[in-house]
Amino acid sequence: MRGAFRGARMNDPHTSAAVPACLRRQRLPDYERETVKSSVENIDPTRVKLSIDAPFAELKPSVDEAYKEIAKQVSIPGFRRGKVPARIIDQRVGRPAVIQEAVNNSLDGFYRQAIAENDLTPLGQPEVEVSEVPGLDGKDEGDLSFTIEVDVAPAIELPAYDSIEVSVDAVEVTDEDVEAQLTELRTRFGTLVGVDRPATKDDFVTLDLVAKIDDEEIDTASDISYQVGAGTMLEGMDEALEGLSEGESTTFETTMAGGDHAGEKGQVTLTLKAVKVRELPEVDDEFAQLASEFDTVEELREDLRRQAAEKKEFDQGVEARDKVLEALLEKIDPPVPAKLVEDEVHRHLEGENRLEDDEHRAEVTEETTRNLRVQFILDAVVKAEEVEVSQQELIEYIINASQQYGMNPNEFAQMLDQGGQVQAIMGDVARRKGLAEVLAKAVVKDPAGEVVDMTAFTTPGGAAAAAAAEEEAEAETAEAEPVEAEEAAAEEK
Repeated sequence: MRGAFRGARMNDPHTSAAVPACLRRQRLPDYERETVKSSVENIDPTRVKLSIDAPFAELKPSVDEAYKEIAKQVSIPGFRRGKVPARIIDQRVGRPAVIQEAVNNSLDGFYRQAIAENDLTPLGQPEVEVSEVPGLDGKDEGDLSFTIEVDVAPAIELPAYDSIEVSVDAVEVTDEDVEAQLTELRTRFGTLVGVDRPATKDDFVTLDLVAKIDDEEIDTASDISYQVGAGTMLEGMDEALEGLSEGESTTFETTMAGGDHAGEKGQVTLTLKAVKVRELPEVDDEFAQLASEFDTVEELREDLRRQAAEKKEFDQGVEARDKVLEALLEKIDPPVPAKLVEDEVHRHLEGENRLEDDEHRAEVTEETTRNLRVQFILDAVVKAEEVEVSQQELIEYIINASQQYGMNPNEFAQMLDQGGQVQAIMGDVARRKGLAEVLAKAVVKDPAGEVVDMTAFTTPGGAAAAAAAEEEAEAETAEAEPVEAEEAAAEEK
């Protein structure tokens, strides 16, 4: 807080340039000046107690500011608002009120200074206890003394990265892989055609839903498109649909998945309105010309083989990255603040309206604990490797993430900024880069014992380009869904 200390001296009218140098109070050398002092007591590996003593000189700027703010708020006869002298404020409002305001406005700054000086990473809300407050008697002397207890990230000793060795699958492209790619491409160009039979797995259906709890209707939905067996909607719905014919209805018990009644048991009645199957185009040169820039099926197959190889190389990189992270978790077991886990689990379960679900609580607790361990370890890597996130890397991350959510990148960025999530996003990007640093120096081998070169996956642009390619492929697949009900009906006619 030396900057604030100097500012207070410079703003003091009694030390202006008009006063002769011989009459001014001389600036003390740094070793003689009073400064904020702090010490740390480790309560446990993830919680500390900070003891902080700040001399009145460091509090003085906040005291002066408190007088100015109070002067703007009070109305005293004979004085213009904002021009009330400090001695009048002391008489009418009271010196203790001014000091209390100054202390409240100063605690955060002193706390942050102590955190930085002691190289701590705070977690959660600090607990503050003030023991001594100076200046209450009108004298500009004494220390502001207080203690703060707060959870902190644990100290972590990282292993040598080249001591980590993992094995990954080999990159081998088979004819079956090419056929799978071809089938996926044909699926994107398939059409939905109505059939007159009961619904079975993989059929596409159109249906209406009515949800009730204790015979009270809580939600309805009409003309829902769904693929039987996808398992992406309500529990028990796939079983209820199989064997059901057009025009028939059935009711099944389930757990509500969203809304105000998420997690509650209820009954859902579904009415099947249409059953359709996906017809795939024939594999010939005409299809190759329709679905790609190639003239023949042979050329198309060769390109699909190349794409399959690229995908397997990317999958191999993802496998290596995940296994390296697991190896780090095996080598390092950082402690996790219990209260931090408890608070996070409570927020999660409250959002799902499942606070009383003990089994789910245990699952979320385990997952939250692991996620925090990963975060602590990767944050330690980021610090050790001095990882920084450039603006371009942040922009690329936001663009890729916005595509996953189907949002405009600018709107997505604004949403993150308004929600105060930009720093969290930068932390996530930094951890990814930190893990790439570890992966680059770890030993990765294939089943034959040969070392696999991870350069393409760990260089600054390599991993990002691979991730962007995968996300782009997923987006294209999502955009190329089969023809919807109305279009299919028109084709049938």
